[in-house]
Amino acid sequence: MQQFPKNKLAQQIVKSCEKFNLNTVVISPGSRNAPLIIGFNASKEIKTYSIVDERCAAFFALGIAQQTRKPVVLLCTSGSALLNYYPAIAEAYYSNIPLVVISADRPKHLIDIGDGQTIRQENVFDNHILFNANLGGKNDFSILNDAIKTSIENKGPVHINVPFDEPLYEKELVEVEILEEVEEVKTSLIDEVPLDVDELQNYADVWNSSSKKIVIVGEHFPDELLQIQLEHLVKDPSVLVLIENTANVSHVKFINSIDKLIFPLEEEELEKFQPEILLTLGGLIVSKKIKQHLRKFKPQHHWHVDAKRAFDTFLCLEHHFKISPQLFFSQFFFLTKETKSDYQKYWLTKKSIRLHNHKEFIENCDFSDLKVFSSIIPSIPQNSQLQLSNSSIIRYSQLFDIHKTLSVFCNRGTSGIDGSTSTAIGAASAVNQKTVFVTGDISFFYDSNALWNNYIPTSFRIIVINNGGGGIFRFIPGPNNSDALDYFETPHTLTAKHLCEMHNFEYISVGNEIELSSKLNNFYHDADGPKLMEIFTPKEENDKILKAYFNNLKE
Repeated sequence: MQQFPKNKLAQQIVKSCEKFNLNTVVISPGSRNAPLIIGFNASKEIKTYSIVDERCAAFFALGIAQQTRKPVVLLCTSGSALLNYYPAIAEAYYSNIPLVVISADRPKHLIDIGDGQTIRQENVFDNHILFNANLGGKNDFSILNDAIKTSIENKGPVHINVPFDEPLYEKELVEVEILEEVEEVKTSLIDEVPLDVDELQNYADVWNSSSKKIVIVGEHFPDELLQIQLEHLVKDPSVLVLIENTANVSHVKFINSIDKLIFPLEEEELEKFQPEILLTLGGLIVSKKIKQHLRKFKPQHHWHVDAKRAFDTFLCLEHHFKISPQLFFSQFFFLTKETKSDYQKYWLTKKSIRLHNHKEFIENCDFSDLKVFSSIIPSIPQNSQLQLSNSSIIRYSQLFDIHKTLSVFCNRGTSGIDGSTSTAIGAASAVNQKTVFVTGDISFFYDSNALWNNYIPTSFRIIVINNGGGGIFRFIPGPNNSDALDYFETPHTLTAKHLCEMHNFEYISVGNEIELSSKLNNFYHDADGPKLMEIFTPKEENDKILKAYFNNLKE
């Protein structure tokens, strides 16, 4: 016997979560969700977290699910609390991260009559959700199980809206037993159906007859098999593999800094770069330049490999192989052969030239965002998890080699600055690795409530690059000539010092290259609590130095 909420629907939800092995629940406080708070807290199978701010709670849960690759349950009370989940739900939707969002609600007869803390909650996330489960009817058990299975099998967010009438806090002793058998859920590559070999042979014939092929790997969870398959792929001299650091693969023959390679190219060379076949896999990519280039110089064939969805990023998608990249290559390699070509060699030579010019410029450039990245990226301890915020941070990071033992993550589903810190903290709480989070000042202050969290590991490290505003708007064309730069850049004089004092972070301030070099040495050492290093860079110089950097890459 076990103390559970007296409400039978709440009991059913808790037991369903247990049966599907949803063992992590992030709770934000409230009264209407009391039956489920009581139930999840009483469960011996479930670990619960309490995060007050719902937006932070949702991104915290996203970070956990990002690492465990299992659904994390979010629970909130009724009213506007639920709407604060939306940014993280949209990110989960586009990044294929499983979340099970459970919202407590008033019964239908109390909706739109002026009752407090009440909104229209049913289907509120309809545009960015895989399944809406509105409970309170005859088929609750079936609908509930369908929702959970959808999140597990399709890797994304689902919404379960649960109306509760008062009383809300009653408990009773309940037999701990499984009410019904849970249907088998597909969760692994073994469950996939291979492609038809005859059909695949048609694509292999096109592949074998092409001398210029590009493979782009977007965001991807670290995977040893995919790493081996891509290494095999570059044995073909007609294949050029382009990656970003969030692809979590590496090889000397991969182009690991796309913008560094193509930014200086003139029209004639861009045409030479144009592939006959473009094969894409993984999630969304960062590089705007490669998108612009391949939309202008379209390949004859664009194929995308993903078990779930295919975005027509380059506006020329021809075919979607609805299968995992690992299973695709395991079949495809039997049908393909190496093609004589100098395509790969030519562009790897360009890569070497760019790297030489890169090192020469970095060695001599002044203290700036760019110079800071040249110091912090190689300083990150091996086998760490590196979390990156969006905007300038993810773009600067693409210009540098990242050690192959690091696993790299960034919220690129919607590419928003909101929730990056909360996501990093959630991810850090889910792994045994040291986690380093690199962020810009606007992104950090925007999500400052992320630090209001009792689950931050002592090994967690934050590096804030504070350039006094949204520095990216000084680099991109437009804002500088708008006579309204302040509205884009949002200049400020804030620092993280007092936030660190309030939330028990050790605070380290850096203002020049010498300080950075000396203080980085001890930054990653074990301590009694988490640490934050705030690096102040000159906003009036950062964009000039970055523009000079790209100009210097030219031969």
